[in-house]
Amino acid sequence: MPAAEEALDLPLCNSAPGLAGGPRHRSAMVPLDSEVEEECLREDLKFYFMNPCEKYRARHQIPWKLGLQILKIAVVTMQLVRFGLGNQMVVAFKEDSTVAFKHLFLKGYAGVDEDGHSCSIYTKQETYDCIFYAINQYHHLKNISLATLDYAESDDHGIGIRVCKQHYKKGTMFSSNETLNIDSNIESECIRLDLPELAQKPEDWMQNSFFRLEFYRLLQVELFFSLKGIDLQAIHSRELPDCYIFQNKITFDNKAHSGKVKIYFDSEANIEECKAVNISGSIQRSAQRVLVFDALVIVTCLASLILCTRSIVLALRLRKRFLNFFLDKYKRRVCDADQWEFVNGWYILVIVSDLMTIIGSILKMEIKAKNLTSYDLCSILLGTSTLFVWVGVIRYLGYFQTYNVLILTMQASLPKVLRFCACAGMAYLGYTFCGWIVLGPYHKKFENLNLVAECLFSLVNGDDMFATFAQIQQKSVLVWLFSRLYLYSFISLFIYMILSLFIALITDSYDTIKKYQQNGFPETDLQEFLKECSSRDGYQQEPSASLPCACCLRRKGSDDPLILIN
Repeated sequence: MPAAEEALDLPLCNSAPGLAGGPRHRSAMVPLDSEVEEECLREDLKFYFMNPCEKYRARHQIPWKLGLQILKIAVVTMQLVRFGLGNQMVVAFKEDSTVAFKHLFLKGYAGVDEDGHSCSIYTKQETYDCIFYAINQYHHLKNISLATLDYAESDDHGIGIRVCKQHYKKGTMFSSNETLNIDSNIESECIRLDLPELAQKPEDWMQNSFFRLEFYRLLQVELFFSLKGIDLQAIHSRELPDCYIFQNKITFDNKAHSGKVKIYFDSEANIEECKAVNISGSIQRSAQRVLVFDALVIVTCLASLILCTRSIVLALRLRKRFLNFFLDKYKRRVCDADQWEFVNGWYILVIVSDLMTIIGSILKMEIKAKNLTSYDLCSILLGTSTLFVWVGVIRYLGYFQTYNVLILTMQASLPKVLRFCACAGMAYLGYTFCGWIVLGPYHKKFENLNLVAECLFSLVNGDDMFATFAQIQQKSVLVWLFSRLYLYSFISLFIYMILSLFIALITDSYDTIKKYQQNGFPETDLQEFLKECSSRDGYQQEPSASLPCACCLRRKGSDDPLILIN
């Protein structure tokens, strides 16, 4: 990130004993006149708060640290783009494999999932047909599948399909007087069908007593099987292919006993090292170049991390000098706002970004070496760090008064906005809980708390309003009337009042900043202290032996439309 282009290098006057940081110990240093010491502190502070352009004019040195940040932007972005393209292939392969499995093992699958589940069945015969269909498809997998699939060992180190059923422990049903006795304790039974058993006639394993289901006490039937496959599309990107172990589960859910059995298909893909795959060509050399590039990113971010940490440490030392001097001279503490001026938030953002990039790059190297499979964690780290890198570009725009309004407005309005959001959030939570408990049974968008929160946030932004009103079921007149009152009051309160006040807070801060830029910002103790140094910039003083601190750089103020942000 470009925020750390200048590690804090103090002027030459800090070479004098006792001026490098921390409180002065007069017994361990050459006695200096208090006025000279004050002037030296002013010069150090002034140099610290210079922007990179002013520091370049003052020291006549090329800002190579800025070049390091520009290099980091380029390499981090290139790394993210390359990793993103590879991650897209991984996600696409997993999703395509799951869809293929559903078509292979679910009888009558239409290609579109129903509400939260793959498909549904409604008769006993359909249940038996779907169970035996999945088992038979597993048996003939190599003959019917277009993918490079093979059987894999499951968790119990066996190759085959495992069938489990859950049902109430005891139950009797008398159709004459419509009496049903159920023991609520649940028991499970499982059976494994190995490949040799599946090679027999289907009638042999279909007639097993395990498959005689008592539907009035049946809760669910689960089928477990593992498959392994290989993603060869990575070869086109000159990368080593990934080998996958798919842990598949088909669930026939009858817990509701409503006459509708929901079928769920879950597939968990785990990436493993391809042990029996030999690929010739230039892929190995390409993989090595990628690892070298990742190492370059780590070195660049590590250098940036060291420079930013050094800048923060030196800034804290300078703050300590200023606090001690101010307390000795004026017998009072510096206000908190001035103390925070020494803590550069951009540097902290750079440090966080560098740490995330370094950790993410290490994970990426391990993933490319097929030692780890944490694609999601690596994506979060690299994506967030790149976000911080590009957000840091705002700092450079902030050196110009025209663009600095955004940053100053955000800084001024943030405390007010946070307090306002805390109050508005209480009303938002109230509407969320109310909508969930009342409208949940009658509206798909209010079925759980997460959906309710998302729906209300969409309404605040004016999205999908008519559909939300129209989809409420009119089974209960009382609930329908309540839904109208609920939605109208929420929209009126949050759009016309709360959202307008939210915008007004930001607008007020913007107007305040514009007035300050025209009439001048209120001066703090730190600014008044530096102002005395600025008033003396019209002359230069030659260094002398009795004044070791007088070698501090002095120059005339610039007329460039640059303003200070820290």
